[in-house]
Amino acid sequence: MRTRFNPKAIEQMNEFDRYIKDRETIQNIISENKDKKIYLEIGMGKGDFITQLSLLDQDNIYIGVELSPPVLALAVKKLQRYEEENSIRINNLYFMSFDAIEIAQMFEENQIEKIYLNFSDPWPKKKHTKRRLTNEKFLAEYKKVLRDNGQIEFKTDNRGLFEYSLVSMQNYGLKFIEVYLDLHKTEVFNIETEYEKKFSPFGPIYKIVVEY
Repeated sequence: MRTRFNPKAIEQMNEFDRYIKDRETIQNIISENKDKKIYLEIGMGKGDFITQLSLLDQDNIYIGVELSPPVLALAVKKLQRYEEENSIRINNLYFMSFDAIEIAQMFEENQIEKIYLNFSDPWPKKKHTKRRLTNEKFLAEYKKVLRDNGQIEFKTDNRGLFEYSLVSMQNYGLKFIEVYLDLHKTEVFNIETEYEKKFSPFGPIYKIVVEY
């Protein structure tokens, strides 16, 4: 379901003090936290997953990336409401908006510990293969910013995207650490996204963890 157009989305994003608009700002934050690891979720949606991760590990930095301004504005409102209701401020969580293919324009080499890809658009048509976030061109860009032995953690409920991603990652030469054909039938620790909570009753959740 598409998110309703919000003409004030960009304004709401810009008013949020942990929304990072440019490379210089995020690099300053990283420089000020040199002893901390950086974790990145690309396509965070409304931010449930990255928020919970940041709460579980407040010693490191978490960054949620969402290209759609209306969706990111919803994530901002949701986080603000969560902080208000719980009387807290999550200081190690930041939001950004950029196209995943531009990741090396925002981060430097060896800066990212892990990249999370949760329920990315499957782009099912063959002509749209290059838009899939596990396509070789994206894997090459992730490599530029991940540390040595950095990881990608990928989840989807789309069988076609799962199978495509297995082949793409194997062809790129990535090392498979974990592969699950039905994640929710295992005892593996798992933070669910909002999408995952809604759609997991209708079929299996696939998960891949790979290492560069």
